[in-house]
This record gives sequence, C-alpha cells and structure tokens, in this order.
Amino acid sequence: MAVELCLLLLLLFCGSTVSEVQPIYKPPPGTLDFGFVPAKTYDTGAYHEPGPIGILFKIVHAFLYLVQPNPFPQDLIRKVAQQKFGNTQGDYQKAIYYEIGFIVSAALGLLFILLLPLVGLCFCMCRCCDNCGGEMHQRQKKNADCQRSCFATFLFVASLIISIGVLCAYAANQHLTSQVRGAKKLVNSNFKDLKVFLNDTPAQIDYLVSQYNTTKDKALSDLNNVGPLLGSRVQEQLGKEVRPALDAALTMAGAIRETKEALENVSVSVEVLQEGTERLHANLTDVKMHLSNTLNDSACSAAQAASTCNIIRNSLNQLNINANFSGLPGVSSQLAKVNDVLKIDLSSLVQKGYAAFNDTPDLVVNQTKNILSDIKNVLESIGSNISSFTKTLPVQKILADLTIYLTQSEAYVQDYFPLVEQYDFYRWLGCLILCCMVVLIVVFYYLGLLCGTCGYDKHASPTTRGCISNTGGNFLMAGVGFSFLFSWVLMIVVVLTFVTGGNVEKLVCEPFEDKTLFKVLDTPYLLNQQWKNYLSGMLFKNPNINLTFEKVYSDCKENKGIYTSLHLEHLFNINEFLNISMYTEDVALRIEHIQINLSKIILLDEIGKENLLNFSSSGIDGINFGAYLTEINKSVTKVDLLSFANDLEARADQLPKGALENALKGHANNIRMIHNQQVVPLEQAMSTLNQSIRLLKRTSSELMVKVKNVISAVNAAQLLINNNASLVIVQETKKYMDTIVGYFEQYIDWVKESIAMEVAACKPIANVIDTAVDIFLCSYVTDSVNTFWFGLGGSSIFLIPAIIFAVKLSKYYRRMDTEDVYDDSVEQW
Repeated sequence: MAVELCLLLLLLFCGSTVSEVQPIYKPPPGTLDFGFVPAKTYDTGAYHEPGPIGILFKIVHAFLYLVQPNPFPQDLIRKVAQQKFGNTQGDYQKAIYYEIGFIVSAALGLLFILLLPLVGLCFCMCRCCDNCGGEMHQRQKKNADCQRSCFATFLFVASLIISIGVLCAYAANQHLTSQVRGAKKLVNSNFKDLKVFLNDTPAQIDYLVSQYNTTKDKALSDLNNVGPLLGSRVQEQLGKEVRPALDAALTMAGAIRETKEALENVSVSVEVLQEGTERLHANLTDVKMHLSNTLNDSACSAAQAASTCNIIRNSLNQLNINANFSGLPGVSSQLAKVNDVLKIDLSSLVQKGYAAFNDTPDLVVNQTKNILSDIKNVLESIGSNISSFTKTLPVQKILADLTIYLTQSEAYVQDYFPLVEQYDFYRWLGCLILCCMVVLIVVFYYLGLLCGTCGYDKHASPTTRGCISNTGGNFLMAGVGFSFLFSWVLMIVVVLTFVTGGNVEKLVCEPFEDKTLFKVLDTPYLLNQQWKNYLSGMLFKNPNINLTFEKVYSDCKENKGIYTSLHLEHLFNINEFLNISMYTEDVALRIEHIQINLSKIILLDEIGKENLLNFSSSGIDGINFGAYLTEINKSVTKVDLLSFANDLEARADQLPKGALENALKGHANNIRMIHNQQVVPLEQAMSTLNQSIRLLKRTSSELMVKVKNVISAVNAAQLLINNNASLVIVQETKKYMDTIVGYFEQYIDWVKESIAMEVAACKPIANVIDTAVDIFLCSYVTDSVNTFWFGLGGSSIFLIPAIIFAVKLSKYYRRMDTEDVYDDSVEQW
C-alpha cells in the first residue's frame, strides 16, 4: 500500500509546474488570487483524554518511574535490531542494569508465588496438629481487649487497602473493555479520513489545474490591454523628453499672443497719454492764468492778505505737467510683424503634436495584433497540454485500486472486530474472576470483622462465646484459607502483566511520545544493513536520500502535503513531466519580437518652426524700453493737484471773509475736478503702459535664444521618436514581458506551496499511527493493564498482613473448647 500511495501522491503534481526562466528584470506583477485549495475537515482527533481514571494512570506512571528511572536504551535496541546484541560482554550488563527494577520486582513476585502456597500448606498441616493456633484453647491475658482491638483495626485497614486495590483493578478492567468497544468508532473515523484523503485528492488536483485559467485570464487581459499597458509605458518613457518640448512650444505660442496684446496696449496707451497730457497742459495753463488774475486783485494788497497771496503766487509754477510722452517711439512695425506671425495658429500645430503623441497606445495595439494573436494561441495550448496530460495519467485507476484496498482492509477489520470484542470479553471475564477472588477474600474479612465485633461479649468466656462471634472467627479463617488458595494465582497474573505492560510503557509508549523511538528507527543501516536510510530505500530504492521516520511523522502531524513529507520529488520530478518553461520562453520570445514604429508621429512641422523664428525676428527686442520706463516712472504733474488744491483752500481760509476767499476756493475746486477727470485716467493709462512695456521687455530678453532652445528641444524629441524609440520600446517590452511571465511564476509558486502544505495533507496517516500506538496500544491497553496489575498487585501484597491479623483476631472471636484462668504469660503458637 505504501508504494501505491506514493505513486498516487506523485500524481498530485500533474497540475503543477516549475519555471526555470530567470528574467533580467522582474517587476512586481499584480497579485493573483487563486483562492483556497478545497479541503475537507478530518474527523479523527488523535488525542485521548482518559477522564477520572487518568489520575490512576499518572500514579502508575510515577510508580514505573521509581521502578525504572533509566533513560531509553537506544544503543541496546539498535543492537537487538541489528542482531548484534551479546557480541560484547557489556551488553548483558547494560540490559540487566536497565531492567534491574523489573527484575527485582519480578523476583519478589516469583518468591511470593513460590513461598505463599508453601507457607499456606505448612500452616494448614501445623494447625491440623493443633499447633499454630489450631488448638481450640485460649489463655486469658490482661491486655486481651487491647490486642483484639489492634488486630481488628489492622485487619480493617489491610482489608480497606485491598478493597481499594481491587476497585482500581476493576476500574481498569472496565475502562479497557469500554475503550475496546468504543475503538470501533475510532477505527471507522480513521478509515473515513483515509477515504476523504483519497477522494479529495483528485478534486484538489483539478482545482490546481483549473486555476491556470486565472493566470491565463490575467495574461489575456493584459494582452488585450496592450495599448494602455505597453503603449502607455512607452508613451510615459518618451514623454519625459516629448512633453517638456511640446509644453515649451505651447508656452511660446502663448507668449506670441501676449506679445500682440502688450504691443496693442502700448500703442493705445501712448496715444491716450499724448492726447491727455496736451489737454491737461492747456487746462493747467488756464488755471494759472485765472489764479494770477485773482491774486492781482486789490484785496491782496491789504496787510492781512499780502503775505498769503505772495505765497500762493510763488507756487503757481508747480501747476505744470511732468511727463512728456510726445517723444516716445511707436511700436506699429513690431505689431504688424507679430500680427503676421499670428496668421499661423501655432497652438493648433502644437496640439496636433500632442494628439499624435497621445495616439501611441493605439499605434501599439494596431502594430501588435498578429503577435498578440500568436501569444494567445500559445496560452491556450499551455492550458490544453496541462489538461490533456493530467487525463493521460492513470489517476483514477490508482485511486480506485487504493480505495478497493482500503475498503477491503476496512471490511477485514469490521469482520474481525467482533472476534476482538469476543476475546476481550473473555479477558474481561477472567480479570473479573480475579477481582472476584479478591472480593471474596475481602468479603470474608469484612463479615468476620462485622460478626466478630457485633457478636463479641467481653463478659463471656472463650468457651461460652456466642454463635455470631464464633461465625465471625470462622469467616476470618475462611478468608485466610482463600488467601492461601488464590494469592499465588493472583501474583502470577500480576507478575506477567507487570513485566509486559511495564516494558511496553518504557520501551514503546514513552519513547514514542518524545519521538526517541523514531530516532532509533532512523539509525543508518538499522533495519537493512545495506541501506543507510530504510524509508527512502523502501520507497525510492535509493537509501542515500535523507528521509526519516521522525521527519515524515512530524510533517504529517502538522498536516503538510504528502509530497513534501515523503520527498516525492525524488520519485516523481514534475519538471520532467510538465515543465512550462519552454512555453514561457516561447511567450517571452514572441513578446521580444514586437516591433513598433512611431515615425508617423510629428510633434511640430516646419511651418510651426518657421513661425517661431519669425516671432524671434519681429523686432520687439529693438524697442527703446528705457525711454518708455523713464517717462512711466515720472508723475503726471509736478505737484499732486489734490494736495495743491487742499493747501490753496487752507490758505484761503486764512484770508478775511470776502470775494477773494471765495474766488480762491473756487479755483481749488476747479483743480480737484481737473485731477479727477484728467490726471486719474492718465495714471491708469500709465499703469497699463508700464505692465505692457515690462512684459515686452521680459519676452524680448534673449528671445532668439529662447526660440532656438524650443526648436532644439522639439527636434531632439522628434529625433528620439524617429531613431531611439526602438530602444525605449525594447526596454518597456521586456518589462511588459516580465509582467506576463510573472503571472505564471505566481501560479507556479502557489502550486508548489499548495502541494507542500495543502494538497493531500497527510494528517490521516499521522492519525493512524497515533491511533494505533498512542491511543490504542498505550492509552487504551497499556495504561489499563498497568493499572490493573498495580491494583491487583497491591491487593495481593496486603493479603499477607491480612492473613496474619485475621489468624490472630479469629482466636478472639471463635468459641474455644477449653480455657484457662488468668495467665499473664505470652501466648505461643
């Protein structure tokens, strides 16, 4: 079955693959979700909780440790297995030293078996000769009551201990029977798990195979989106050069439009300023003339007004314009050239370049249709090959054979289980008879104590004791007689079960629990002198493979896949049967042959470049910006008209009330009106002119260099697209290829992980071992047998003091034939 099971487990890998492709660049592909491998829960819980009787088991284990505290004799066991035991003189000494506790205990038991019947025989013959207490005569003593009470107490304690021992033996007997009867359910559970193990494996294989579709669908999705994926990657890399160049050209197109607007603003603003300053000059001259006439009035000759009028008269020279825009050069020629440049829509030409470059993904899609179709066919062929390969393997046949073998084994167990229960019944009945022997003795002792104690009359003489007291004494002697009859039989059973059960506990159960037993089994050349590792030699015919019982058991205990546990790669290497590396290489090769031509992309044609050059020669860099800025930085008038008007009005208030004061205030109001209606609009026109001139100055600064730089950037980007795009395309194609191949590697890694940990998880195999050894042999049988001999042996040992106390006590309960007067001497028997 082991070989067939191994072959079955090998077939688990028909759906798994291992790639040997080592890509130069491996980007982290999108994570694929393959779900969970379908797995059913195993019913068997390979753990036994004995319940309350477990306390007795622990006591027995402690007793066995006292009897046998020595560690597991690995060297001796190895020599026995290799048939080398006894080759050296020290082997027997080591064995005796290890077994000294059992030997001494068994020797004492044999001594008990031999001596107790002999002592009983001699005791009976002695009593028949009216010796050894056989004479129905009792001498009176002063401490008779005290002796009777002590003997009765000691006998009761001994009987109580015997009762406890027989109860322990009975409990162990019942526990073993109940566990044997319940073992059928445990056995059925193990067979059920093994069937689940076999039946679930094909579904797990199918699931592994079916999940190739997840990989294929993701790869097809990326292939169908080759434009957004590969095309966008190519566009992104080229865009590092192309987009800044087009952005610079588009910025220059905006600068041309701003230049036109600025030139128009300059032309209009200069014209407005020239007309406005002429009109302002005329109005200020008129205001000065009227003020002069007013100050020449006779009222200014008065002493109170003379000084004020003189101050006002001296300030009239300030009423004049300060900036002169009449001499500024015009910009009509530059404006005309810029207008000629704007007849060609440079922004539209740049947007066409953007549109052509943004069509890169569509170009990739159109130019890779044939290759992508071939790649899709390869992906479909991989799935077909996997499916067809799995169908050619005789999985179902092997599974069917194993299922038949398992069914036959289960039927065999089911057929013989009634026989096991029948033999267990015989065992139970025999153990019950042994317990009943002890119970019979104890009952005689209890009845003797009961009748003797209740029927004893301390005022009656030994010859006149009552019937009940006499019956009690007879019960005690009956117990003594049955003790001599049964004790040696009981001790034979105790010694046999003690030696057998104790050694099984020490040599099998304890080393199995701490895995020392597996270490012994894994000893090189132990089970076969020609094989270093027996398990690998049996499974793979190659004993040099490091496959140990301990590792297999531990892995199965952890519910790992049997492929990992048994190292089945040495028997069934999946790379040799189904290796998709050649498919991935084919896919990679076809992707590498992708050829994408982007030469149709025109970022900026010659018309656009010529338009930029015409703008650089428009003459805006020849404008006399210094002359403009000189006049712009001046104020419109030499004095702030509002301040002048306020000051004029304040000085008018210093004059006496009259026509002169009112006339001066009228002139002040007239000056304010001139400021609001003429100076403020001129200041606004100067601000517009200032902004436009400064913009033109910034734009014209190294204009030819800026234009050449833009054209050079566009030419460099166009050269990259025409000549060097193939290098970028190759690099991005490799990344795209590695992404596609990465999906297969994810699938492979997932399959390997699933096979190692989930597919055909061998927990049922470990459960079978645990059920057979740890639960059935050790927990059910050995612990129960050890507890049985422990209880029965304790009862048998305490029969000796019980016999002594019963014989002594019966003398005080039985009716004597003769009696003496008070005698203080010690009774001899």
